[in-house]
This record gives sequence, structure tokens and C-alpha cells, in this order.
Amino acid sequence: MCVLEGPDLVEEALETGQELEALYLAASASNDPRFGAAVTRALSAGVRSFALAPGVMEKVADATTPQPILATMRFHVGPLADVDFRGCSLILHDVRDPGNAGTVIRSADAAGADAVIFTGHSVDPFSPKTLRATAGSIFHLPVVVAELTDALTQARTAGARTWAAIVRGGRPFGDVALAESSVVVIGNESEGLDDNAVALCDERLSIPMSGRSESLNVGVAASLILFEAMRQREGTARQSGRPSLGGS
Repeated sequence: MCVLEGPDLVEEALETGQELEALYLAASASNDPRFGAAVTRALSAGVRSFALAPGVMEKVADATTPQPILATMRFHVGPLADVDFRGCSLILHDVRDPGNAGTVIRSADAAGADAVIFTGHSVDPFSPKTLRATAGSIFHLPVVVAELTDALTQARTAGARTWAAIVRGGRPFGDVALAESSVVVIGNESEGLDDNAVALCDERLSIPMSGRSESLNVGVAASLILFEAMRQREGTARQSGRPSLGGS
């Protein structure tokens, strides 16, 4: 079970066919039109509803200033078999910040990635903070929890190339073929990938930087890589669809 806080996550869960176990409403929710659609939709789907006494929501919700609606949901952590590895997938290894993890899932959804795989001592992808940071994108693509070695083995079996994202010394990420059958492994916020994790990957890539910053935020780095994969993919699609002017 996990907790969805706020009407946006509740509505997105219902929209994508998730199984809500119960809906919990603070007294202010019933008089606020902003929450009516989420409540009506949940009740129409047969979700049980419970009214909370004043002050209870502030005690049970994770957010510092909670919205007056939350739901509990039965979540499904997909197996590696759910990932086909035909496009670009991302592995978060030992990424511990829920905001970064949620941002990566949101960017992966926007950029059309195949999956986001959590390995090592990464944050729980279904923790309340991570869920809020995904803005509902967690319901749109496979989110998998696995061992790093298992994920890389499965990727190679499927014909994917595996890349370790390192701060310096790797191939410039714009020169790497990311559009098809690629997996990029990104390490944690303070130390990146350790030597053992880097050694498990086929090759290394880096994001060139011209300023004085030592490194990029995990969410930013992952987003740049994911959207570079999308740019390459869309560029290939445009080229393949271009009519030929030459003779046969």
C-alpha cells in the first residue's frame, strides 16, 4: 500500500486504472470545489470514503501543509520482464533523494523512456514525497525495483548497450547513440557511481560542462540524457520518413 496526497495524484491514479483502497477527506474538502471532481470520481468507482475529524489530516499526511484529500492505493512494482529495452531506459543506483527520484520519473515519462529502474539503496519510488514529485507520471511507465546486476544482465540479453554516467572522462552524451536499446546508470547525489557499478557497464558517458560547477543535480543530469535520447529518436524518425529524391 502507498499514500496519494492531493486531488491531482488521486485523479491520475483513477484515470490510469489504479486500485484505490480508500479515500480520506478533511472537513474542508467537502466545501471546496477544487476537490469535487476527484471525490466524485473516486466515489463513482466504488472507493470507500472516510471523513476525518479536524486536525487529523495534519497529523497523518506527509506534507507539511497537506491538502484535504488523500487516498491509499495498492501499488504494483513491475518486474524486469515489463521492460523491453528497445528504447532508452534509466537505472537510478543508490539515489536517495525522493525529489530527485520523482523528477527523473516525470522526465522519463515526458521524454518517452522505456522505464525507470531503482537499484541499490535507492529511495522507495512509492514513498509520499517521491509520488508527489512524479506529478502522476509514475502511473505512465514501468517503474521497477531490482538488483543492479540483474537489470544490466536483462538489458544485455535484450540487446541493449549499458552506459555509466560519470562526471568527467566519459564520451560526450550527445555523441552516444541513446535512441534505441540503451540503458544509462546514474549514481547518487553526493558520490555518483562507485567503481564497481561503473565496471559493470559497457561504456561511460559524461555531460560536458564549461562552467565551474563540479557536477549536476541528479534530476537535471538524468533529464538532459533522457531528452537527448528523445531528440535522437525523433530525428531518426524524421529522416526515415523523408522522401528520397534519388532514382532507384
